[in-house]
Amino acid sequence: MAASTGGPRPGSSHRRRARAAEAAGRYPRPTRAELAAAAERTIPDVVAPGLDVLFVGINPGLWSAATGWHFARPGNRFWPALHRGGFTPRLLHPSEQDELPGHGLGITNMVARASARADELTPAELVEGAAVLTGKVERHRPRWVAVVGVTAYRIGFVRPKAAFGPQPERLAGARLWVLPNPSGLNAHFTPETLGAAFAELRAATAAR
Repeated sequence: MAASTGGPRPGSSHRRRARAAEAAGRYPRPTRAELAAAAERTIPDVVAPGLDVLFVGINPGLWSAATGWHFARPGNRFWPALHRGGFTPRLLHPSEQDELPGHGLGITNMVARASARADELTPAELVEGAAVLTGKVERHRPRWVAVVGVTAYRIGFVRPKAAFGPQPERLAGARLWVLPNPSGLNAHFTPETLGAAFAELRAATAAR
């Protein structure tokens, strides 16, 4: 059964709390120098054996590389979509990413190195990243792998006609799903439609 997407919307209240926390020094914003120095860095995966869903970002942005938190840039809609889609009981801040395995969830990336924009990656890097991801899935055995970005999936896995949603092939035994990129730059999807896309995956994972 699909998880409910009703209830309070996480967007505006979360932004207010995040701004207040930043002002209080809890989540300090990286400086320009820190962001510049974060290019090419890598950050650890959030992973555990036998997860329900391993989410796969394209590569870390500079905010993520500077903080060590996945999908950390203000304006990225991953965490609100995760909550709106029914995967987490409350909206998590990126700094709370280590709570994800307790919900059966994890995060990795197609390409490990950080960059200011995903379009700085080469097709060869994405193809190599898909091979590395396959090895991770073989080791950790998640039930589902959800790639967050259809273009990266098409290039990395050489599936030029792939669409959003479930994929016909499997990855090292795991079922595959492609989600929209939650970046704030992706104007094709609103917070509501992103939440709905995540909820579709949530319903599929609950239907064991």
